Amino acid sequence: MLKGRKISGRGETVAANYAFSALEDDIIIKHRLLTRTTTTRGEPPLKKLQKKFTSFVVEVEKDDDNFNDCIRLSKAFLQELSTFEIPLLKSKAVIDANLREKGNFDELMDEINSQIGQAQADIEDLKKQLEESKIERQHKEECEAIRKLIAMQPPRSETQKIIQELEKEIAALEAENTAGSRLLELRKKQFALLLHVVDELQNTIEEDQKNLIEEMRMAAEEQKNGMEDGSGGSEAMAVD
Repeated sequence: MLKGRKISGRGETVAANYAFSALEDDIIIKHRLLTRTTTTRGEPPLKKLQKKFTSFVVEVEKDDDNFNDCIRLSKAFLQELSTFEIPLLKSKAVIDANLREKGNFDELMDEINSQIGQAQADIEDLKKQLEESKIERQHKEECEAIRKLIAMQPPRSETQKIIQELEKEIAALEAENTAGSRLLELRKKQFALLLHVVDELQNTIEEDQKNLIEEMRMAAEEQKNGMEDGSGGSEAMAVD
């Protein structure tokens, strides 16, 4: 993979060569950790240890009188093994430390999650308390408004006095109403009696008028008859 890099001041483009990808880098790093290879140059420690061990085994398997060489090669192998073991012990210590850190981190995460859960629960409780406080405040405001309305009203003694006076007025009005009703009933009866008397009087007047007319008619007839009788007697006397 090639990328261009521009050098400031020269205006030239230099090609940077990246030999490995990210995946290949991970594989190489893993291999170096397993083989204790800390650099790409030189012989890996594990290979060097293998060579020391192989040299020692080959020397031991010889039939020659090579006791000193075996001792020398064994010491070299042990030294190389000790050299190879030291980084392993360091790596083990680092791994143990990382595991402890990871455990501490997990405990810290658990504690943080627990605190977050507790904080969320506290937030919910505070929300409920806030709603209850709003309702309680609303009730207090309503009570205060009612208290102000009550304070604007006259005292109970004065109100009771007004009520008693109104009750007296109501009783007087009821008595006056009762008296008026009785008087009205009496007036109704008197008016009915008056109408009856007027009706009887009118009937009597009409009857008297009829009688008077009848008497006048009879008187007129009698007078007429008398006049006729008088004229007849005169004529008789004249004939004689």
